[in-house]
Amino acid sequence: MNRSLIVKLIVLLSFVSVADLAAQGSTGIGDDPFIWLEEVEGSAALEWVNAHNSTTMAEFANDSNFIRFQNEALTILNSKHRIPFGTFTGGYVYNFWQDDSNAKGLLRRTTLDEYTRRNPKWEILLDIDKLNAKEGKNWVYKGAVTLPPDNSRCMIALSSGGQDAVYYREFDYDQKSFVADGFNLPEAKSMVAWYDENTLVVGTDFGPGTLTSSGYPRILKLWKRGTPLAQAKAIMEGDISDVDVSGQVEFRPEAKYLFLYRSVSFWQTKKWLVDENLNKIELPFPADAEVAAVFKNRLIVHLNSDWLSFKEGALLAVKTIDLQSDNIVPKVEIIYEPDSISTISGIAAIKEYIIVSILQNVRGKALCFEVSDSSGGVSKWSHWEMKLPDSGSIHIMSTDAFNNVVMMTFEDFTTPTKLYLFSDPKAKPREIKSLPEMFDSGDLKTSQLTAKSKDGTIIPYFLISSKHLDSNGLNPTLLYGYGGFRATETPRYSAILGKLWLENGGTYALPNIRGGSEFGPKWHKAALLGNRQKAFDDFIAVAEDLIRRKITSPKYLGIMGGSNGGLLMGAAFTQRPDLFNAVVCQVPLLDMLRYTKLPPGASWIGEYGDPDSPGMRPYIEKYSPYQNLKNGVAYPQVLFVTSTRDDRVHPGHARKMAAKMEQMGNKIYYLEEMTGGHSAAADNIQRARRQALEYSYLSKMLRLRYYER
Repeated sequence: MNRSLIVKLIVLLSFVSVADLAAQGSTGIGDDPFIWLEEVEGSAALEWVNAHNSTTMAEFANDSNFIRFQNEALTILNSKHRIPFGTFTGGYVYNFWQDDSNAKGLLRRTTLDEYTRRNPKWEILLDIDKLNAKEGKNWVYKGAVTLPPDNSRCMIALSSGGQDAVYYREFDYDQKSFVADGFNLPEAKSMVAWYDENTLVVGTDFGPGTLTSSGYPRILKLWKRGTPLAQAKAIMEGDISDVDVSGQVEFRPEAKYLFLYRSVSFWQTKKWLVDENLNKIELPFPADAEVAAVFKNRLIVHLNSDWLSFKEGALLAVKTIDLQSDNIVPKVEIIYEPDSISTISGIAAIKEYIIVSILQNVRGKALCFEVSDSSGGVSKWSHWEMKLPDSGSIHIMSTDAFNNVVMMTFEDFTTPTKLYLFSDPKAKPREIKSLPEMFDSGDLKTSQLTAKSKDGTIIPYFLISSKHLDSNGLNPTLLYGYGGFRATETPRYSAILGKLWLENGGTYALPNIRGGSEFGPKWHKAALLGNRQKAFDDFIAVAEDLIRRKITSPKYLGIMGGSNGGLLMGAAFTQRPDLFNAVVCQVPLLDMLRYTKLPPGASWIGEYGDPDSPGMRPYIEKYSPYQNLKNGVAYPQVLFVTSTRDDRVHPGHARKMAAKMEQMGNKIYYLEEMTGGHSAAADNIQRARRQALEYSYLSKMLRLRYYER
């Protein structure tokens, strides 16, 4: 065949859809017989989805545990006793609330003084259910970008069905209405920031060629009120191969700061500070460093790799005026450097202080820093530990750059979440909200154990069990995992886990495997790219340790994880099917040889590596769950959960894995919600149904003592 004809055939095939290939009986790309299931809205694919949804729900819908679990979960999710977490800004606390009367939710606000009361009076700003009825839509609220410092205007993000792509519409808080002829953006994975009351920093789909290969904005513009979006002024352009470009505007009492970011990969970002004349100063920090805050004309920088004489994990400050200098080395200020078992988990700059939450051996603490400048130009940083409970998780919930108010939470596995208000970080905290006990934890204890991974690394994990646990290997045990993207797995109070699993006699384990950042940047890097298998080895090691200690045995051991954790589940049960009798695989990545072809998968190349790269493909091919399924192997009866409207992790991963396992003769369970996005739930009814299914399945497979056959 001549070269010209080959080229013509390649061009022709590039316009043939996946559905066309399936209709022609082709095995598709890479001889994949299930490639047609990647057509999200394809009729054949949806027919397959509906059939599997029906089969799965038919087995559990009339199950007495399912009905009980669904009612209990819905009661928890709709409870009026939940803490109405909010964002404090402009003198108000803003909260988004869903319950049995407001399925899609209410955007509301109250004053800080009123918020501290037991039953605050709320001012309703926007009722999403009423908006849906009025406009005939299925809007899911996705947050708001508010304009400081008066905070009277915002850009509200509304998603159709819960996906990541949203519409942005300008809203007036005081008028409680959308602004006529205000700023509006059509559906896209946009980024929006206020520059001033009449200008937005916008990255969106401006037309052909304006998105990256990951599906995110490639061009950033300043959009003036009253002008067409097409006439907005471009201020930053990236390459098609970038993850995205974005902008951030920090409003401080001292000044306003505009930053531009070009993410050349998931963890590598070029950064610029822009002056009022739109002149750009490229920042000299490592590409993986984070500009965490602006404080008293300083950039607060969190290092994820060594820089100059400073170690990865350190928190630094650089005065903006010194960024003009060719040599800033002597002027870099060290704020805090964690030790070998510590890491920074949160940073916030308020008017006079910097608040930093840290983990020490996966236990939370909060530190407050202040700076004093001498006449000689030498700055002195000092800090103290804020007075909060110990041995749990501490989170910075809300701060405001224009005052010294801080709201923080404390929780652990059996202590209901408490919300503390600091009127000033030097003052004693005031407990203003507390979740009541949502399950009976009187018989429970928490232990922190360790397992040895394949390469000898010690992996800590938490175990929540009965105080009278018998070491007989017969305890139904759920092992949860994530292990990626610098996420930390810390003690948390989960009312649904407690009510549906722990209260019924189940045991729960939460490991701190590599890929997270529980012990700093090095913990994440240890499982990055070609080292991904280490995260899987760590998880498997914890499973083996639970069995070695006779806490459980393979017959009674189940695992659960979502998104990157869904990949972890797939790798674990394909590599060690002998260890597990139940697997809940939620919104997972599973076909790692094609993940970059399923948007926005290309954005994660910095985490997983590129399967099209000759250097990376052998590593990925070795663990990719979809490719490593083998005929003749008895796999657990996996429960797959995903969403048709998930535009973050493509539902094709779960669909194809389930179909291939069935073809090999394995029984599987499958639930795909039609709405809900990456959380696979758009409202509390969906959440309750999904969680009831998951825990009914676990109860059945692991023989939880209250499971009724």
